[in-house]
Amino acid sequence: MPAKKSKKGPTKGSGGKGKRSLEGKSGTLPAKERHWYQGKQRARAANRPAQPGGQPGPRNERRGEGADLLIGRNPVVEALRAGMPATRLFLSNSLDPDDRVNEAAKLAGSQGVDIVEVNRTDLDRRCESNGLPDATHQGIVLQVRPYQYWAPEGLLDAALEADTPPLVVMLDGVTDPHNLGAIARSAAAFNAHGIVIPERRSASVTMTAWKTSAGTLARLPVAQATNLTRTLESFKKAGLFVVGLDAEGDTQLPELELATGPLVVVVGSEGKGLSRLVREACDVVASIPIGGAESLNASVAAGVALYEVARRRGASA
Repeated sequence: MPAKKSKKGPTKGSGGKGKRSLEGKSGTLPAKERHWYQGKQRARAANRPAQPGGQPGPRNERRGEGADLLIGRNPVVEALRAGMPATRLFLSNSLDPDDRVNEAAKLAGSQGVDIVEVNRTDLDRRCESNGLPDATHQGIVLQVRPYQYWAPEGLLDAALEADTPPLVVMLDGVTDPHNLGAIARSAAAFNAHGIVIPERRSASVTMTAWKTSAGTLARLPVAQATNLTRTLESFKKAGLFVVGLDAEGDTQLPELELATGPLVVVVGSEGKGLSRLVREACDVVASIPIGGAESLNASVAAGVALYEVARRRGASA
């Protein structure tokens, strides 16, 4: 995210729009009316019907595309540990086994996943036929069913049922799957309850995102929203505050008092920043103070913001 600048016009980074006043916006409840009461929110979540497989809320039926092959030792092991539905594990017959390969084979066998030994050329061809010609499979490939996204309300319920104040990351216009995977790693590391992405014009859970996340996406819920603004409003009604990241934010991140409460952190695209409607739905727009660098990558900015939230929550505990 770029540092604050006096020049007019858009800047690069997770920010990019000129400063907009947040006064006089409609639809934002006073803080005292949106304070998170654990018992109240748990009761609200308990009223939703349970879903098959023990999921805490409804999930979308829509499945992701392009995630049928998962490659690399860490992502494959993490997916199998998480019990992600898999159909076949391919192992190279010239593979030098290590602890991860052995664990992957053991987990696959215990879960009834077929284990097939093939030559490296066959693995290369399978990756290439799935649009992964330059993929580094490390001699291990897991065939999985397409990713099934959560519904936003299911993710919200899961966050409300947790023992810590809700923390959700929302991506507004982030189209690089590497960024999605990297943000997922930061979100899991700093105890976020999940990620919300739009259905259109956004990176999705593909093999690239899986590999970048080092398998984190096997256990971190990702929800798809038809409309980010409406989703934000529903989260606000449930008691969560919304903080957008923008270079021209009114509050610097170290001064963010909302960090200890129930929170949605919104990360904008590197080129355009937060979209107008999403920005207007934010309770606070925060900037990250930086020195010599002109901008921060969107995933780096998300990681910095999530660290600050975790630090503040730890200090107040």
